[in-house]
Amino acid sequence: MELKNVLLIGGSGFVGGWIANRLSERGIRVTIPTRHRDNTKQLILLPTVEMVEANVNDPQQLAALMQGQDAVINLVGILHDHDSRLPYGKGFAAAHIELPKKIVAAMKQTGVRRLVHMSALNAAVDAPSEYLRSKGEGEAAVVAAMGELDVTVFRPSVIFGPGDAFLGMFAKMLRLFPFFPLGGGAARFQPVYVGDVADAFTGCLTDRATFGHTYELCGPKVYTLRELVEYTGELIGKPRPVIDLGDSGWAYLQAGLLWLLPNPPMSPDNLRSMYVDSVTNGQHDYPGWRPMPLESIAPTYLSTVKPKMRLDGYRLRAGR
Repeated sequence: MELKNVLLIGGSGFVGGWIANRLSERGIRVTIPTRHRDNTKQLILLPTVEMVEANVNDPQQLAALMQGQDAVINLVGILHDHDSRLPYGKGFAAAHIELPKKIVAAMKQTGVRRLVHMSALNAAVDAPSEYLRSKGEGEAAVVAAMGELDVTVFRPSVIFGPGDAFLGMFAKMLRLFPFFPLGGGAARFQPVYVGDVADAFTGCLTDRATFGHTYELCGPKVYTLRELVEYTGELIGKPRPVIDLGDSGWAYLQAGLLWLLPNPPMSPDNLRSMYVDSVTNGQHDYPGWRPMPLESIAPTYLSTVKPKMRLDGYRLRAGR
C-alpha cells in the first residue's frame, strides 16, 4: 500500500514525538491533533508535521480528521485516574476504551482501513489494575474490528529513552532524597527503547504481513524494579540506599501520597499493575525484532560522566 498521510492520535506525547520524527524523515505527511497547539513547538518544526487543534473525543471532529488519511496510529494512554473505582475510573474509560471505539467507528465511516494501536503488556479485562483492565477492554474493541480494518496492535513493556517518565523520574527522586523507599521493588520489567518502539510502529504501516496481528515489544533483558532504581542512581552519580517496601501497607501509603502530586510518579493502581511481571516469553515478538539493551542507551542521557570510556564500559556489560 502507498502511504502519504498518517493521522497520529496522541502524537504530542513521549512516544508520539519519536514516531512523528520517523515518519517525517520518510517524507510522510503527519497530522497530529492537539488541544493546545502552542504546547507542541518542537513537533511543529518537523517539515511534514501539521499540528491541528481538535478534540478527538468528538466523533464529528474525529471523522473530519480522518479525511484524506492513509493510516491512523493511536497512542493515547494515561497512567493515572483520580476517579478510582471498579473496574476502572472515568478517565481510564474515556482514554483507553471509548476513544478506541470512536476511532474504529470514524475509520469505518470514512473508509480509512489501516490502524496501528498502542496497548500495553499484560492488558486484560481481568488484570489486577484499573489501567491494565481498561487497556485490555480497549484492545479488545480494536481487535474486534480486524477484518473490517487492517489492524496491528502493539503491547510494549515500560518504555525508556531521552525524556522518559520512567528512568528520568527515578533520577529526579534520587537527586532529592538521601534514601529511596520503594514499593514493588521485586516486580520484574523488560524495558524497551523508545526508538525501537517507534521503528516498529512506522515499519509495520505498509507491511501486510503484520495486518491482523498483536505483538509484544520488550527489551532483551529482565530487571527488577529495585535493580532499575539502583542502576539509575549509579548512572547519575547518586547511589542511594533502597528500602524495599514490597506490596505492604507502607507501600500503598507512599503511593497514595505520591498520587496527590500534580504529576504523580506513583499511584496505588500502579502498584497493582506490578502484581503481574511486565515481561515476555518471546512468542509474540515483532518480526525481525532486535531491541537495543538498556545499558547501551541509558548512559547517553542519564550519566553524569561524559568520557567515551565510561559509555564503552556499559556497552561491554550489555554484550555489545
